Amino acid sequence: MEEKKSGKPHSISWSERAEGCVTGVTDVLSFDDNTVVLQTEQGILTVKGKGLRIGRLELSTGEVKMRGSVDGIIYSGGNPAKKGNLIKRMFQ
Repeated sequence: MEEKKSGKPHSISWSERAEGCVTGVTDVLSFDDNTVVLQTEQGILTVKGKGLRIGRLELSTGEVKMRGSVDGIIYSGGNPAKKGNLIKRMFQ
């Protein structure tokens, strides 16, 4: 069966480890100066660093722009669209 793509396209772009843009964001789960946790179309994305700031948040388009010193980017969890009942997924 062919998997259906839904939602917004997901991408990450960073410049000089100092600022970046994430698309395909469905929710901001938490943020502070050292950690930003985003729910994306591809799972949970955690950005770690120092002095992190969300410069622009457009959940209607799924875009988040950030600034600060980025030390790491980590995905966890799977694609939320793949979760659910096995029978339901088989017949989508």
